[in-house]
Amino acid sequence: MAITTLAERGELSRAARTFLRTESGSAVLLLAAAVIALVWANLDLGYEEFWHLEFRIGVGDQDLALDLRHWVNDGLMVLFFFSVGLEISRETTLGELRGARAIAAPALAALGGLTVPAALFLLFNFDGPAAGAWGIAISTDTAVVIGVLALVGPRCPDQLRVFLLALAIVDDIGAVGAIALFYTDDVDVVALLTAVGLFVALLALRFVNFWRTPIYVLIGVVMWLAVLTSGVHPSVVGVVLGLLVNAYAPRLRDMARAQVVGSSFLLDPSPARALAAQSAVSEAVSPNERLQLRIQPWSSYVIVPVFVLANAGVQLTGPSLLAAATSPLTWGIIVGLTVGKLIGVTAGTWVALRTGLGTVPDTLRWGQLVGGAGLAGIGFTVALFITELALTDEELINDAKIGILTGSILAALIGWLIFRVAGERGGQCAPSGLPVLPPRPWRPPA
Repeated sequence: MAITTLAERGELSRAARTFLRTESGSAVLLLAAAVIALVWANLDLGYEEFWHLEFRIGVGDQDLALDLRHWVNDGLMVLFFFSVGLEISRETTLGELRGARAIAAPALAALGGLTVPAALFLLFNFDGPAAGAWGIAISTDTAVVIGVLALVGPRCPDQLRVFLLALAIVDDIGAVGAIALFYTDDVDVVALLTAVGLFVALLALRFVNFWRTPIYVLIGVVMWLAVLTSGVHPSVVGVVLGLLVNAYAPRLRDMARAQVVGSSFLLDPSPARALAAQSAVSEAVSPNERLQLRIQPWSSYVIVPVFVLANAGVQLTGPSLLAAATSPLTWGIIVGLTVGKLIGVTAGTWVALRTGLGTVPDTLRWGQLVGGAGLAGIGFTVALFITELALTDEELINDAKIGILTGSILAALIGWLIFRVAGERGGQCAPSGLPVLPPRPWRPPA
């Protein structure tokens, strides 16, 4: 009897359902933060001046001074990328990316969604001053895509959520790799080697199964400072730390221990036994899922909206809009997000299914997959993030942000149109593999 993964059956793991609920809810805050940033930047209320205020921390003669925007982008966003690393680790171990065939279709779709937009962007900017900003056009924003899917998607979107979640995770891996490889200058070798040494220390702690949160936090902070000093963007630290955290299914011995200690507490409800019961129940769940439960809401409801508030403000004046309308940077981003993502994700999915390398839940239809490919062009959080890394000229940054906003809105409209035209045809609401009920009337056996 063949063993199928949750993704192949079109089902969602408990952790994935929690993740998607959080992402969907955060999309509203994210969009609200974008609107506030746009209004703030266009009412001449000191938007740029506020985010360029310097904030300094230090001990003795040693201090670190960054403006508020960099504290958000280089500091708070590390926790966002840590959450991404946790999600990648969990899904490749327990969830939707477990198994070669389950991961092949979203992986090839994500690969197409990374390469085709970058190629189209370079057609517009190959020899221009913004040629190095091709990374802006490759990202898919999980939170906004899942939120928009709930509004404009097909009647039964659960299986499509599984596919888009897996695609977005692989897409995040590609985006983080691009940040680490292509958006790092002037590397300090000593600081980088220090960070590598700390990473080896974390690996050793994991190998001996030592899990003490304060120790990991301390090493993580020092590692962040070393990477920040090295010139490599510290987002890499977040992902690496997330990948190191163990993810595993509840083990029988841990559940049995929790049951024994819990029964002991029921017999004698003392504070000591209550603490032991709490500890036993907590240890029955993997460190990965425990951390996700604590960090994901902060990441989705606080960190990402604050990041968008700090970076989405753009001047929408007549001259700025005219400059963007004639800018190859703006058009490269718009075409990359709308046309490139649609073609790349669809082509990658087709190759996976045509060659038999991958599979998707068999309740999905091509109209739904192509609609999802259209929504994958909604690039927001990581696109804004790469904008700040790839560009230094304020006019180019302005053109890029207008391109991101315009391209993301158009991608949402394209996805909506595809769903309305083809997304509902032949779709099934029931998970595959369920028995078919006989026709009415139903009578009890004689």
